Amino acid sequence: MSFPLIHGACTALVTPFRDGKVDEDAFVALVERQIAAGIHGLVPMGTTGEASTVSPEEHKRVVELCVATAAGRVRIIAGAGSNSTEEAIDYVRHAKEVGADAALVVTPYYNKPNPEGVYQHYKAINDAVQLPVIAYNVPSRTVLDVSNETYARLAKLPNIVGVKDATGKMERAAGQRLDCGPDWIMLSGNDDSGLGYMAHGGHGCITVSANVAPEAVANFYNACMAKDWDTALYLQDRLARLHEAMFLDSSPAPAKFALAHLGLCKDELRLPMTPCSDGVKPAILSAMREVGVIN
Repeated sequence: MSFPLIHGACTALVTPFRDGKVDEDAFVALVERQIAAGIHGLVPMGTTGEASTVSPEEHKRVVELCVATAAGRVRIIAGAGSNSTEEAIDYVRHAKEVGADAALVVTPYYNKPNPEGVYQHYKAINDAVQLPVIAYNVPSRTVLDVSNETYARLAKLPNIVGVKDATGKMERAAGQRLDCGPDWIMLSGNDDSGLGYMAHGGHGCITVSANVAPEAVANFYNACMAKDWDTALYLQDRLARLHEAMFLDSSPAPAKFALAHLGLCKDELRLPMTPCSDGVKPAILSAMREVGVIN
């Protein structure tokens, strides 16, 4: 099976903060750690990057810093979502200007547009900027679950090239393969269903767990892409507790706690997000031991 431009394990990067400001040095170090571990792509300024609480200037700076640090070594899919179509266009345009390979654009949230509004949102982005766009379907956060019928329409637009599917519904992948055609990129948005999604024809995952264990996650997706399902199952079992632990509290709090424990950034989030509760920390540390990132 050949794989498209965007594939494999693409890390949904956290945004490290120090004393209320973006910690650029820590961010650069995190990017370098991901690349050294063999990760296939990086996603700055997504949900895990706390995009909803940074300023537009910070958002653009983080994307620019990610692209500059990676320097073409891995694909960069810049988070560019907004419930304002004009703001999303601005972020996608900026992603193109600084050299990102693609943009990740979430379904408009809060507004609750109907299917035609969702289509027109993405069409406006498609028409405004010549950059590949991955549409992001995450009903648990946006309230809207975009149908395969809408994605079939979007797949006909030249710059809407695929989906990050965080529904957890395996059948959606099979349907999209049939409805959207062989060039449609399919990325899971859920670490815990990565194995099933890949077996259903997916191309990779935008992963939270890779923040903590990038080498193990990259190896898992390498096994999936090679159709080495026995190895993939072994690695999925090894990672399962970490996948669970990353959502024992509101994400990205568990990931930031784990990275702080590794000495890679401060355990600092932007309000209304707060550090994870003490009650879940033992389970996070246990999962880190199980996957081998701490003793």
